[in-house]
Parts: sequence; C-alpha cells; structure tokens
Amino acid sequence: MGLTIRQIRDNCVRARHLMQRSRQQHFAVGAFNIDNQETLIAVCRAAQNKQAPVMVEVSQNEVDALGLDNIRDMVDNYRQEYGIELFVNLDHSPSVEACKRGIDTGFEFIHIDISQANHDATDEEIIKNTKEVVEYAKFTGALVEAEQHYFMGSSNVHDEPIDYEEVKKTFSTPEGAKAFADATGIDTYAAAIGNLHGKYPVPKQLDLDLLQRIRAALQCQISLHGGSDTPGHYFMEAAKIGVSKVNINSDMRYAFRTTLEKVLAENPHEYAVVKLMPTVYEAVQKVVEEKIDTFGSAGKAIK
Repeated sequence: MGLTIRQIRDNCVRARHLMQRSRQQHFAVGAFNIDNQETLIAVCRAAQNKQAPVMVEVSQNEVDALGLDNIRDMVDNYRQEYGIELFVNLDHSPSVEACKRGIDTGFEFIHIDISQANHDATDEEIIKNTKEVVEYAKFTGALVEAEQHYFMGSSNVHDEPIDYEEVKKTFSTPEGAKAFADATGIDTYAAAIGNLHGKYPVPKQLDLDLLQRIRAALQCQISLHGGSDTPGHYFMEAAKIGVSKVNINSDMRYAFRTTLEKVLAENPHEYAVVKLMPTVYEAVQKVVEEKIDTFGSAGKAIK
C-alpha cells in the first residue's frame, strides 16, 4: 500500500525516541537481518513474547530478492498484527542511490556503506557520499548510520581462525570516530572494536575500554555490527556503556538452515513446506529472544 509522508515522518520520530531511550535506559536494540518472511515472523514473535523493541534489516541481496515496497508492507502488516514496536533498517546499503530509495520507501533507519561496494574507497569519497545521504534523509527524518571503512568478515560460517592482529588494524579510534561523525552529521556511528561479521571457530573478543573512550568522544549513537557468535557479557557491558544497536545475522541463518536440514531429513515424504516451517520459526525465535535478553531490551517496548 505504501505510507504517506506524514506516516513516514511519524515513524521516524518514534525511531529517534527509541534511540534516545536506549541511551537513557542503557539497553541496546537488536537489529535482526531477515532473509524471508519466515525469519520476519520469528523476529516478530520474539519481540511480542519479550515485549521488546526491535529492528529488522535487509541488505542489498534481500532487497533484490524481496523488493523495498514489499519489505515495507510486510513489516507494517506484522507490526500491526503482533502489536509490537518494530522498525526497519536498510543495512550496508552500497550506494547513495540505493539509500535514497530506502528513504523514499519509508525505512526509518538507513546504513550507508560505500566501502561495501568498494573496499578501497577513500575517506573523501565515504564522507562525501555519507553527507549526501544525511542531507537527503532530513526530508523524512530517517536516521543515518555509517562506518569509516570496510568492515571485516562476512555473514556466513567461517572455518578459519580470527587473525586479531589484522582485525586490530581496523579498530576505530575516539579521535577518528569524532572527526568522521562531525564531518558527516550521521546519527549512528558503526564502531569497530573487535566485532566482525560471521561465525568463527573461536569466540570474538571486544575491546570495551576502547568502546568506552569512543562513547566519551561522540554525541551520536553507536552501533556494533557482527554481533553473532560473541559472548553475551560483551553486549551486556556495551549496552551499559551506551551502545544503542547491535546487528545479528549469522546466528539466525545458522539456526534456520541447520534446523531446516533436520526437519527435512525427519520428514522425507512431506512436500507441503508450510507444514515444515513451525520448528524452523521456533529455532530462529529462540536465537532472537536470547539476544534480546542479552541486550537488555526485554520489557522496553512502547506501543
């Protein structure tokens, strides 16, 4: 159906209020990637059960598969059906044009990531394009998130160990974070403190002392990408420090695929896919609920 400009702006105001509440009450909002309608349902059921505010997010591959307008409509329909506080984020959007389409569609959160398409993008290119999106987003009030450089890893299951000496080379600095936020006018800064995309053979390690210094240097919100496969105590402390948003993808995908494989193996003669999905929903929902508890956002929803 599509939203009116007034509805989009009202939603964006509520999204801004959520980010303010997260800082004041020291919880982080889970931003959960959805590959399909099934994962959206799992996130919505978790949010309803935990009475938690949540974001669902889609990157370019999901946008290509589902369509911006369809995603917007599904989110609105399920938000109303489940009576939950639910927003949508365009995650790692690789171009200014793609971000503008997300803003026009009414996404409340927009993540511009020029380095996603070009790992060698210069600081000047990233700042210039980010500023353009920030300016364009003022029309609806959408919150703009950005990162300074390419983020390591991918939203998949990795066999290789983490080379922390290489990861440390990509760490954010308080001075760099402040300069970038000041230059671009972003609402949310994606910090790199040891977090990286994907699941690995060993747990990730986050530098919370560095996070504390970055938080002290910034006025804007802070997000952490690559939240999967990370010991929960890091996020409990990160929320207390002042992280407002944590991205989760790989843990959900892993639960979805491994559970689906098990269900298919146990039901070799069932071809009605809809009958196979409830167990898959439940597995993904369990992951989301565990993250909500870890982020301290349970019971924080406002309808």
